[in-house]
Amino acid sequence: MQWEGYSFRDQTISELGAIGAPSRVVFTVLLLLVYGLMLAFGVGVWKASGRNRRLKVVGGLIVGVAVLALTVGQFAAMRMRGTEQGLAGALHLVEGMVAMLMVFSSMGIAATALGRRFRLYTIATIVLVLGFGAWSTLEVSQVEQGLATPWLGVKERIFWYGYQSWYVVLALTLLRQSASATAAK
Repeated sequence: MQWEGYSFRDQTISELGAIGAPSRVVFTVLLLLVYGLMLAFGVGVWKASGRNRRLKVVGGLIVGVAVLALTVGQFAAMRMRGTEQGLAGALHLVEGMVAMLMVFSSMGIAATALGRRFRLYTIATIVLVLGFGAWSTLEVSQVEQGLATPWLGVKERIFWYGYQSWYVVLALTLLRQSASATAAK
């Protein structure tokens, strides 16, 4: 809403926080809030893991993603569309790749720790997310060149919302598991 002409459908989420974007301040504040909550969630997963070492690793990886975003991520914003990305754009991509490596590692490890249904859901989510993520990356050069990127915003949001929804399912699975353990006592 702060950026007249921004297209949810055609532009990336990162462009909202790009250096020089009119929405950068609001975007940064919201990201700090989101990753602060993610940090708390990771600690919660760690605490809920009990003796399950795999879930402890998952909680640690979630904390790691949050810390990465709250620290390095604050200095790794891309530049505006149509400008050479240079070091800022390279840092943005590297930070994003490291974060995604941690996210997908946590997903894979959790899939081995929480039963068949959760494992199948996780595999389906990873396939969907990687597909849309790869499809989105095909247009990185168009963003740098300032060219039109029809539907890029939608493709990227399916990627982001897909893996973030996985966190909700993880939380519900852990809550259900905790309730079952409490009922069994």
